[in-house]
Amino acid sequence: MHKNQQLLFSILFLVFFGWKSLAQEKTLHPKNEFRGVWIATVVNIDWPKTAIDGVEKEKADYLEILDTYKKLNYNAVIVQVRSVGDAMYPSELAPWSRFLTGKEGQAPNPYYDALAWMIEEAHKRGFEFHAWLNPYRATFDLNKQQLSPTHDVFKHPEWMIEYGGKIYYDPALPEVQAHLTKVVKEVVDKYDIDAIHFDDYFYPYTVAGKAFNDSASFRKYGAGLSLSDWRRANVSNFVHTISTTIKASKPWVQFGISPFGVWRNKSVDPKGSETQSTSNYDDLYADPVLWMDQKWIDYILPQLYWSMNNTRASYSKLVKWWSENSNNTAVYIGHATYKIRGDSDKSWNYINEIPTQVDFARSFKNVSGSAYYSAKWFMNKNFDVVRLLADNQYKYPALPAPVPNLKHIVIDIPVLNEFQKDSTKYSFNIKSPLNTQVRYMVIYGGENTSKVDINDPSKIIDKVAVNQYDGTILFSIPAEKMNQYKACAVTFIDYFANESTPTFIDLKKPIKIYSPAQPNENR
Repeated sequence: MHKNQQLLFSILFLVFFGWKSLAQEKTLHPKNEFRGVWIATVVNIDWPKTAIDGVEKEKADYLEILDTYKKLNYNAVIVQVRSVGDAMYPSELAPWSRFLTGKEGQAPNPYYDALAWMIEEAHKRGFEFHAWLNPYRATFDLNKQQLSPTHDVFKHPEWMIEYGGKIYYDPALPEVQAHLTKVVKEVVDKYDIDAIHFDDYFYPYTVAGKAFNDSASFRKYGAGLSLSDWRRANVSNFVHTISTTIKASKPWVQFGISPFGVWRNKSVDPKGSETQSTSNYDDLYADPVLWMDQKWIDYILPQLYWSMNNTRASYSKLVKWWSENSNNTAVYIGHATYKIRGDSDKSWNYINEIPTQVDFARSFKNVSGSAYYSAKWFMNKNFDVVRLLADNQYKYPALPAPVPNLKHIVIDIPVLNEFQKDSTKYSFNIKSPLNTQVRYMVIYGGENTSKVDINDPSKIIDKVAVNQYDGTILFSIPAEKMNQYKACAVTFIDYFANESTPTFIDLKKPIKIYSPAQPNENR
């Protein structure tokens, strides 16, 4: 081969394989990815650990969850704030949860608004806070003695249907839909949440030999429809109403739903998945495909709680199905950490099952994250799986990308007023933007101002919740995080999760224009 030809071949080889290596690196370590964890409160699954814990222990245990998942580079918590007609916050529409205070209807003592506090602590650590509500489930059992006199079971018994050892709101009743819409609106209006989240509980899962007795409602409201179509219409109308209610109040608050992992089986619908399973459409009377098509939800988070090659419902086939059948929404995948070494499917005994699932999901371009049920399974247990994820899939931080319906360009660019450093911290003073409501600042590190790569997640130093004072954004970063860098870039993250163009700062040249009257020490 001619010398010039050899040189050209070498260059092409390096370009091709260098690009391929970079593409693989971006797949392995994406900068934008949703990484969530469900924190279940019903029957004290995750938090509080018991219903009789004191307030200080409750708070310490919640912060331990946040700090654990922060170290693992997660970026969202999905916290159950209404599970059985109750509330983890002060409300005129539902009693205080007994899972928080030990007795339903009893406020915390000493008093605090648990939801407001949880949101604040999550945001301090850079987490999105998704408020998880179970709208239709009224009780977890039939023991009414443990319910508050203000519970809807007593206030509105005409709304209730007993089924399978629990009590449910009748999804067909207009007054039920109006009431549950008020419940959601109260949370959206009062609290600084990032999303409203529903899980898979719509009409209840079938209990063998029992029928959900909504025949009176069907006679009254179901004219011209089959029972199945009528039930699906009830759920879809409610989802649509919730969507419009959220966006009318706070357009940036997302509406996400985490349905059961199978829409329909191919055996009954050629559009369905190659599964033999309970399904949303036929058994729970929920139609997530319709909700996506109509843009009623911002993200879908199907619960794919099976192993990669499960014979009845394969994780790998279902990821592909949801990827191909999603529309207008962000797609995240729900993983079953609760099954690790605890399931009849022995695939869950292998430490690589979940890491393999994450890698597989990332191979689909429109799948943009994962969530894990539930928080306790990576808290002081399953260390080997945690270590694998921490060393590989979640080695670096990531930022949740804006959902498709909320993407836009952030007009404002950070303007540096002041930067100072000492032996303990680097302090920044940024001009408050005129056109952007800022949720976070993100700080990236580099060798010099021309070599700060904001697309490289390994260069993310921190994501800082914004505090504003007198027209400025003030924050500081511990020196041990900053000392290795000679330059940094800072960006805005707005309430819709969009990121601005960066501003680059030479860390070798502190600038001091003025000293704010009350410097911020928030880190």
